[in-house]
Amino acid sequence: METILTLNNLTKHYGRVKAVNDLSFTIEKGNVYGILGPNGSGKSTTLGMVLNVVNATSGNYTWFDGSDTTHNALKKVGAIIERPNFYPYMTAAQNLKLVCTIKGIDPSKIDEKLETVHLLDRKDSKFSTFSLGMKQRLAIASALLNDPEILILDEPTNGLDPQGIHQIREIIKKIASGGTTILLASHLLDEVEKVCSHVVIIRKGVKLYAGPVDELNASHGFFELRCEKHQELLKALEAHPDFASLKEENGLITAFLQNPLSAQELNRYLFDQGIVLSHLVMRKQSLEEQFLQLTSQLN
Repeated sequence: METILTLNNLTKHYGRVKAVNDLSFTIEKGNVYGILGPNGSGKSTTLGMVLNVVNATSGNYTWFDGSDTTHNALKKVGAIIERPNFYPYMTAAQNLKLVCTIKGIDPSKIDEKLETVHLLDRKDSKFSTFSLGMKQRLAIASALLNDPEILILDEPTNGLDPQGIHQIREIIKKIASGGTTILLASHLLDEVEKVCSHVVIIRKGVKLYAGPVDELNASHGFFELRCEKHQELLKALEAHPDFASLKEENGLITAFLQNPLSAQELNRYLFDQGIVLSHLVMRKQSLEEQFLQLTSQLN
């Protein structure tokens, strides 16, 4: 599969603050990637570095096969990393035509891009009359004018109402279905789960996970257990090789699996040791639970 972007130990320090720390991952063509993390985790700084607007402290990145200069490579990239900045007294079409003039792009595709973001019927409306969601959609149209190989979006639904969020997400899916690679930064787990095929989870500038969303979502789950012989149960679970960790709360033990194990197999294992359970429930970890578990690893 063709590589679009590679980050190698990319690091950015602001004085003593480590905004991004030793970050490495690869973006492959045709996928939708989400950089997911709490606010202040280094997502925007990471995008700023690969777009050459923030200087890295150390490490490096390469666009495509690395044979071209960053300046030329970025001509094949569309990006929105700040709030849309258009002239309020100009129409949507006039603003996009100006973008084409500045970037040296053929303006013949303006109508096509406005259609993509469902704004063709408002092409002659002034930007000042647009809602926040419409302004964001016009910004996406602007970023698509050069038919980029990758579209980069920083918090694309931030501040939008539910309808606006839905519209932006559907547009992202539509663009991706046409073969354009997408990289978006978000602090919203729901956004990544609904839109992205791959995710990079970072906190305090440190990568915690990088890979397909489905693999992150395919944990082996956990058991909730209770019995009268509480200490014996704890020892038996600690000795079992298929459990990664245990948690106790109000007499209930939660045992997280690192390998597949059925409730029947566990019940038989404990019964053979003289432990009779009064409560046994097997559950799957949601993506939200796994995200919270990952992001709580760092203080």
